[in-house]
Amino acid sequence: MIEWKNLDTLASYKELTQLPKVDLTEAMSGANGAARVQNYSVKAAEGFTYNYAAKAVNDDILASLKKLAEEAQLAEKFEELYNGAVVNTGENRLVLHHMTRGQLGQAVIADGVDKRTFYVEQQNRIADFANKVHAGEIANAKGEKFTTVVQIGIGGSDLGPRAMYMALENWAKKMGTFKMEAKFISNVDPDDASSVLNSIDVAHSLFVLVSKSGTTLETLTNQAFVMDALKKEGLDPAKHMIAVTSETSPIAHSDDFLDAFFMDDYIGGRYSSTSAVGGAVLSLAFGPEVFAAFLEGAAESDKLATEKDPMKNAAMLDALIGVYERNVMGYPTTAVLPYSQALM
Repeated sequence: MIEWKNLDTLASYKELTQLPKVDLTEAMSGANGAARVQNYSVKAAEGFTYNYAAKAVNDDILASLKKLAEEAQLAEKFEELYNGAVVNTGENRLVLHHMTRGQLGQAVIADGVDKRTFYVEQQNRIADFANKVHAGEIANAKGEKFTTVVQIGIGGSDLGPRAMYMALENWAKKMGTFKMEAKFISNVDPDDASSVLNSIDVAHSLFVLVSKSGTTLETLTNQAFVMDALKKEGLDPAKHMIAVTSETSPIAHSDDFLDAFFMDDYIGGRYSSTSAVGGAVLSLAFGPEVFAAFLEGAAESDKLATEKDPMKNAAMLDALIGVYERNVMGYPTTAVLPYSQALM
C-alpha cells in the first residue's frame, strides 16, 4: 500500500541526518579522488553518464539514501504515476507528461480517451502540418513559403521550447535539418513583442499561440499586439497563426487560426516541452523527424527512471542527493553549470 508521509517522520531520514559529513577536499584528493571519480558514476540514457563524485556523499550516506528511497516508496510512487494514478492531489489530476514520448506501463484512459493515443495523434497532426509548411503547401497570402516561426507563450509555454531551440539550432544548421528560424515572445511588456517583430519579415512568419486555457492574459495581450502588427502590414492574422491549447478552450476552434493542436490538463507547463507546446515550434524549426528523435531520447531516460535500485537510476539518485543537500546539508541553492553555451 502506498503511503505519503512527511520526510522528517521517516526513520531513514533521521538516520541520514546523524551521519558524519564528507570532507570533499579530502575525498577528491590523490588516488582516492581518482577512484571516486571512476566509481561514483551511473549510466544515463543515450550515452550520457551521471557522475556524482563531486557531491558531498560517501558509501554510508548512499546506503542511507537507498533506505530512504525504499521507505518513501519512490519507485512504487513513480509506477503509480506512470500508470495513471492521481498523484497531483492539489489539483486532483493525473500527471502524464511522460506519455508524450512513450508508454512505461499500462494504458491510461482519462476523459474516455487513451492518452498515449491522443498525444501521438497530436504529434502526427503537427508533423503533417510542418511538412506542408516546409513544402510550401501551407503558405502566406502570396503563396510564398513561411521562413520564420514565432512562439507566443509564457512560463512553461516559453522557457522549455526556447531552451530546446537554442540547444539544437547550431546542430541543426550543421546537420542540414534547419528549416525555419524561431523567435519567442513571452514578456507582456510590448518592448518584447516589438523587438521580435522588428527583427523578422512578418509577411513570411508563422505565429504559434500557446495557452492551455485559451485565456492567459499575458499571452492574449501579445496575440493582440501581433495581430495588430499583421493588419498594419495588410495581412490577415488568421492566415499567419496557429494555436496550441486544450480542446475545450475558447480558441480551440476559432476562425482566428489556421489550425489548432491540443494538449490537456494532465501536463503541467514546466513539463510540457515534449507535448504540442514544444512539438509545434520545434517541428517547424527543425523538422518533425528531429522532434521525434528528441522524444525517443526522452523516452529512454524515462525507461531508466523506472529502475527500482537508486544506484542504477541516475534520475532517482540525483533527486535523493538533492534532498540530502537541501534538507540535511542546508544548501540554499543549486548551481547548474552547462558544458556548452547552447545549454545556457
